[in-house]
Parts: sequence; C-alpha cells; structure tokens
Amino acid sequence: MDWTSLQQRLLHWWQQSVSWLQRIDWGPWQQRLRQGFRAAGNNFQQSWSLLQPKLRQGLQRSERLLQRVWEPIRQRLPQGLPAWWPGPEPPLAARRIVDAWHSGECWVAVVCFGFIAGILILDVLGREFLGPFLRLIGLEPGATGIFTSQKLSIFALVIGSFAGIGIATATGAHIVPGFASGWVPPEWKPIYDRAADLLTGLFLLGVTWFGLKFVGSSFKTDLRAPVLDWPVWPIQLAIPLGFLSAAGRYFVYAAWPALKPAPPEFQE
Repeated sequence: MDWTSLQQRLLHWWQQSVSWLQRIDWGPWQQRLRQGFRAAGNNFQQSWSLLQPKLRQGLQRSERLLQRVWEPIRQRLPQGLPAWWPGPEPPLAARRIVDAWHSGECWVAVVCFGFIAGILILDVLGREFLGPFLRLIGLEPGATGIFTSQKLSIFALVIGSFAGIGIATATGAHIVPGFASGWVPPEWKPIYDRAADLLTGLFLLGVTWFGLKFVGSSFKTDLRAPVLDWPVWPIQLAIPLGFLSAAGRYFVYAAWPALKPAPPEFQE
C-alpha cells in the first residue's frame, strides 16, 4: 500500500464518519442537556438562597466569638514598644560608627584601585619607555617592567571589589528588587522594610559562612599563588568580610531605618 492509497482510504473513512454523524438527530439530546443545565442552575440557586442566611449567621457568631477570645489577650499584651526597642531616630554613637565604617571601606577601595593604576602605569612605562631608552643608549637593562605587577593587581582588585559591596550597601547603589513592595499596605510599610532588611542580613550571613568555608579550605590545603608563592587565604578573606560588612549594615538598617540610604531613584 503506497502513501496515495492510504490517504484516499483515510479520506473515505472520514467522509463516512461525517455523513454518519450528520444523520444523527441531535435535537432531543440538545434539549435534554438544556433542561439538565437549567434544572441544576435552579437547584443551585435555591440551595444558595437557603444557605446564605445560615452562613451569614455563622460568620457573625464566629466574629463575636473571636472578639470575646481576643479581648482578654489584647489587654494582657504590651500596649507599647519595649524600652529596648530601637526608636526611629538612631543614637549619635550609631551614626558615628556607621560613618566611620563607610569611610574605612572607601579608603580601602581607594588604596586598592590606586595601587592597581599606579603599578600598571609604572609597569607599562618601564617596559615601553625606560627599557627601549636604555637600549638606545647602549645599556642592557634586562626586564624593565615590574615583576608580577598583573598578579598583584588582581589581588588588589579582589580586595577593592569586595570592599565595594559594603560601599554599595551604604550608598544604596546596589540593585534592590521592589516589585512586591507595592502590595504592602502603607501602614505596614515600616514593618515590612525592617523585616526585609533583617532577612537580607540573615541571607548575607549565610553567604559569609560559605565564604569562610572557602577560605578555610585554602588555608588547610596551603594553597599558594603561582610565581609569588604567597598563601592566597589572606587575599580570599576579603570575600567573607565584604559580605559580612553588608550583612552588618542591613542589621543596622533593621534597627534604625533612618540610617538606611534612600533608593537610587530618590537620591537625585
């Protein structure tokens, strides 16, 4: 059987099936279905009309019962915040600590990136200008670039970059997903913001823990940098310290929201 004969046979079967379906009288079946749907709708409407008053009475009784149970509990609960709860205005010492903290991280980042720029510029000047000049006047200086300048720049880049995590958190320059913030009622917004900062701090503490495990594995195996033969764990220590700095800031923001920087769209 070839493909053409198979198509013709399938088409013949389809035409027979369509003609057979057309010969069936669907009128009684349609009428029965309409009557069945109409009867089900009438029964549902009657049942709902009878059940609605009972549901309303049950909800009213449940509401009164909850009020009776909740009223004694509410009277025993503290009516105000405890004395140890941080107020909206942070103490002066907390603000000074946060400012000094931010200044220290900025200085670390400036020193690291300044070191990268300086050592790479000196390395290029030595290789491209000093070396050819000395060879031009008849001297053979050998290698005129700075030994392991690129490796030292990478180390400084790691330290400066992870110091930038705390700087971004302190200045509000990092990306913050806020697609669900509009779902929160305005009166709950302060509590929502504090809870979000607290959860973010806990998450960053978890990242800090894994960073410490990473540094610990390098320390245990005595992992060393090529060429320099330096242990790499002191450089890697910048990874958990950067995340720990960000976690500490979020805990501070949860305690004193006034210290939290404004989002980037409101800073200008």
